[in-house]
Amino acid sequence: MKISRIAVYQVDYKLLDQKYAWSRGQSVTTFISTVVKITTDEGLNGYAEVCPLGSAYMDAYARGVPGGIQEIGPLLIGQDPCQLNIINHLMDSALTGHNYVKSPLDIACWDILGQASQTPVCTLMGGRYVVDFPLYRAISQRSPEEMAEDVSRYREEGYRRFQLKVGGDPDDDIRRIKTVLKVIQPGDILVADANTGWLTHKAIRVVNALAGEDFYVEQPCSTLEECLVVREHTRQPMVLDEVIRGVESLLSAYRHHAMDAVNLKISRLGGLTRTKLIRDLCQTLGIAMTLEDSWGGDITTAAIAHLVGSTRSEFYFTSTDFNSYNDVHLAEDAPRRKEGRLDVPSGPGLGIHVDEKQLGKPVVTIK
Repeated sequence: MKISRIAVYQVDYKLLDQKYAWSRGQSVTTFISTVVKITTDEGLNGYAEVCPLGSAYMDAYARGVPGGIQEIGPLLIGQDPCQLNIINHLMDSALTGHNYVKSPLDIACWDILGQASQTPVCTLMGGRYVVDFPLYRAISQRSPEEMAEDVSRYREEGYRRFQLKVGGDPDDDIRRIKTVLKVIQPGDILVADANTGWLTHKAIRVVNALAGEDFYVEQPCSTLEECLVVREHTRQPMVLDEVIRGVESLLSAYRHHAMDAVNLKISRLGGLTRTKLIRDLCQTLGIAMTLEDSWGGDITTAAIAHLVGSTRSEFYFTSTDFNSYNDVHLAEDAPRRKEGRLDVPSGPGLGIHVDEKQLGKPVVTIK
């Protein structure tokens, strides 16, 4: 089986909650998601998507994906999509870095491999440990009272894990966390996610002002070194996110005892192949994980579900269902949240069927 065609589409998503805001005054109201369709000479089609959270959050921007795929795509034509390591080696030989460009190509190949073998991706990634799993809800940065109201509202929908967007003024963030803690119930999990927004002295002040409270702090500062300073001066459990970019950064953080959990984003790591490698390493080292991506819709949510489904439950910290945040659905059979939980698809490949009519015309075609 050989890759005969790569088509790239771009789809606009709008937020159902109008606006999503996080640290440093960053916010988005709409997204451009890039959907990749890989076609083989045997008639199988693999789908994937990558959806950056705006252009300033990570080393990724939506309008860069089609151009990057034009650099990589010609080398993949005629290759066997089931040879995943070879595909990844070819992508690296064509383009250094730019993992977000490579991610959908890798995921689409996993989708094809699953269809060709009539096996779900989660089984191919190690086995189905769970049939469904609990989700977190991201709480956009607003006033303390509004954020507490959002937590209460989503709790009524079944969520029991909440990621509170902080990383702003320390006094405001202390009030945000304190106010939300008042509505948190026994068994809930609260993560105060600064998304690199604090300097060390601000992070230490916020966390120590809430000493003794039951919550996690996520990625307080921009660098590992800064996060280590915060860790040395506070006692809250810490999650690292933006600094985890591959095996080397994970091992560096592990050697420094820098975290209690990590956040693995598929597109930042370059696709499911490399995320699986790091996921398996975390399981070996005893590190809990949030498993997700930067953003996405039905296709990304399905890929995340397979990653979580093939992860040992004791190492699973949390994840989210991006397709519940957006106004567009590309696959009606994609997993949807039920009482704050998400099913792992059981069909071959990603286990979903993309409605190509909603994709429009491709912005790039390679054959």
